[in-house]
Amino acid sequence: MPYFELSFWVLGLVSLALMNPLADAHFSLCFFKWLGIGFCPGCGLGHAITWVFHGNLQESFKAHPGGIFALTVIVCRIFLLAKTKWLFLTFIKQSNAINIQQQRDKPDPNEFII
Repeated sequence: MPYFELSFWVLGLVSLALMNPLADAHFSLCFFKWLGIGFCPGCGLGHAITWVFHGNLQESFKAHPGGIFALTVIVCRIFLLAKTKWLFLTFIKQSNAINIQQQRDKPDPNEFII
């Protein structure tokens, strides 16, 4: 599961991009709403990000003032994770190629030198 976090953020943003921002919310994952507390500092972030994807920055700011910032942080995290995974895979490929080359250059101990 080395790509779990990367996949989670990408799929989350894709689902927010495809979501209709005018649709009523039927289910909430908000812990504060479950407890019956009316104020939640994070509520509205999903709608704010959805409004950004639909090109309406004014509605995004109305839904949650931190939506644009949250989207920026998530996109930066996606690029950081993708870069890290790409560099790791590149390193593995290079180290495997070096190991193969070293195995080829190593003299065979079973050969007799005359």
